[in-house]
Amino acid sequence: MTHPAHYETSTVRIDKYVVGPFENDVYVVRCKQSGHAVLVDAANEHELLLEVSKAAGVRRVLTTHGHWDHIQAVTPMRDAGIDVAVSPDDAADLPSYDLLIHDGDVQEVGRLRIRSIHTPGHTPGSVCFLIEGEPVLLSGDTLFPGGPGNTKLPGADFPTIIRSIEDRLLTLPDETIVMPGHGLDTTIGTERPHLQEWIDRGW
Repeated sequence: MTHPAHYETSTVRIDKYVVGPFENDVYVVRCKQSGHAVLVDAANEHELLLEVSKAAGVRRVLTTHGHWDHIQAVTPMRDAGIDVAVSPDDAADLPSYDLLIHDGDVQEVGRLRIRSIHTPGHTPGSVCFLIEGEPVLLSGDTLFPGGPGNTKLPGADFPTIIRSIEDRLLTLPDETIVMPGHGLDTTIGTERPHLQEWIDRGW
């Protein structure tokens, strides 16, 4: 059975898998011209993720942040020879990793270019990934339909996440599709008008 694409153009295909008890969204982003791919968040269900990765040509895992529900499959992925990348501020949360992702770094995946945007607040090292030339932002747990990710956890900070969203994400074009770490997609244009509501309610 073929998995229907979550998003597809002539250059990129994105497949979404929902895994684990917290229903984490995991995305496989594949360059259709080269066949190279990355996996965003090795969250859980490592057998499934390894099977999917092998089929799609995944060579690297891009980690949005270090919370345990997003990193359960990191060790099996690395054991299978797939690199794991994470931002410096969340690296200590992972059991192991291969390389660090800094703000503005570009991962070249075949002909695709995936740019990292450091968006602290949910965790100090939270990162969103923007596919250059496509209206797609993989937002981890920074931005969801209806507002920011949870800031009641240790290491989280509400004013910081609001600043990250306002300065780094809501500046993107309206049509940018936001693919979060749990739940459904939204767009920047849908969320932008609600910023003040989120600030007023405080979460």
